[in-house]
Amino acid sequence: MKTIKEGEGTLVPLEIASHHEPPDIVYWDALHVWSWTLYVAATPFGVCRVTLPGESLEDDEKWRKRFMPDAPWRHEPRVLHTFTQQIREYFAGTRQDFSGTLDLYGTPFQRAVWKALLTIPFGETRSYQDIAHMIHHPKAVRAVGGANHANRIPIIIPCHRVIGKQGDLVGYGGGLDVKKALLSWEQQTRQLFG
Repeated sequence: MKTIKEGEGTLVPLEIASHHEPPDIVYWDALHVWSWTLYVAATPFGVCRVTLPGESLEDDEKWRKRFMPDAPWRHEPRVLHTFTQQIREYFAGTRQDFSGTLDLYGTPFQRAVWKALLTIPFGETRSYQDIAHMIHHPKAVRAVGGANHANRIPIIIPCHRVIGKQGDLVGYGGGLDVKKALLSWEQQTRQLFG
């Protein structure tokens, strides 16, 4: 398993950290893209949080107490530089896929959903029902929606690419305007750069 250390900048293709112990520290940084401020956080095991517009790291108090109760949070831009740079490239239209390690905190079902979301190509969408079938729980459509809502690494784990069965935009933690903007951006970018 690849771990993140201060000053380390090279990453492997996107993978999921396999540890089970709580982290001893969490690093964070803020970045500005479009008219939005996003916060990115990572443990020594990988990225664990990306906020959406209007969210802050403090909004996750319950989640933080459950999964990393004793870990201090330290503003450390250089530790997160590779991740924040990839997010900037995504919003500039020069990146469609991410690399690095993700540190996921959730139930086995949620983790299965998040892994399935990682297979949705840039600029494409899948329905909640499609995701339920992908993880071999075809009747768990609502639970897939709940797992999407619990996703703490949006953009990188592209829950914005999941839509209703009839193609309608339904539910998004950042609001439907943000979901619509991300999907529109990806579709335009994909058409321009193929």
